[in-house]
Amino acid sequence: MNPESFSPQHFGWRFDAGVATVTLNRPDRKNPLTFESYAELRDTFRALVYAPAVKAVVVIGAGGNFSSGGDVHEIIGPLTEMRMPALLNFTRMTGDLVKAMRACPQPIIAAIDGICVGAGAIMAMASDMRIATPAAKTAFLFTRVGLAGCDMGACAILPRIIGQGRASDLLYTGRMMGAEEGERWGFHNRLVEPDALLDEALGLARSLASGPTFAHGITKTQLNTEWAVSVETAIEMEAQAQAICMATNDFRRAFEAFADKRSPEFAGD
Repeated sequence: MNPESFSPQHFGWRFDAGVATVTLNRPDRKNPLTFESYAELRDTFRALVYAPAVKAVVVIGAGGNFSSGGDVHEIIGPLTEMRMPALLNFTRMTGDLVKAMRACPQPIIAAIDGICVGAGAIMAMASDMRIATPAAKTAFLFTRVGLAGCDMGACAILPRIIGQGRASDLLYTGRMMGAEEGERWGFHNRLVEPDALLDEALGLARSLASGPTFAHGITKTQLNTEWAVSVETAIEMEAQAQAICMATNDFRRAFEAFADKRSPEFAGD
């Protein structure tokens, strides 16, 4: 991927100063996802593994909403006509989007305003951090259409963000979680006014992009892989990971800057 020239067909893309902004941009329908946008988003996050110029990613929706999830007419309707092999291909493809978001080394910041439901809520969940407005309304509404709450990794990831009991509440009922409740529960990192949402998300992304980005990638890897290991194994994994970071030029630069009483300039190597 060349982030300078990348031009996706099914969502907006902007790249500036190491930060990529992904915009879900079907505002007339509250930014629903389609078969094509799922696949292109999946492929984009996979490609970010090999795009070191991209240091952080912001995901936002156009027109005052994040995403209404899978498009009712373009996805939900056709799914009712599919047989099992095709259905499994679809659910694996949507799950691959979450896998790609978690596997790319760049921190992902979801900037959430308005409606954030279904697969939109999953994309927010799969991001590393979430900044929301007071108008944000989030729902994992799969049970409301006769499906299980265990969609795209929700039963694995959501309890780790907000706890098992609170995740159970949202996944069984499919109800809306308001912005203040989401912040109180730890789903939203913080709330900001709508006119400050993009600036706040970009400011955080630029701050991360100016930091030790190789080390950020290691942190994200460890956050993912330590979910299912013992404390003893995790400590050993972190010992190895930190030793790798200690061999980077960024670590040496940070020491030299500290010794010289100046701020370090990181290069991600």
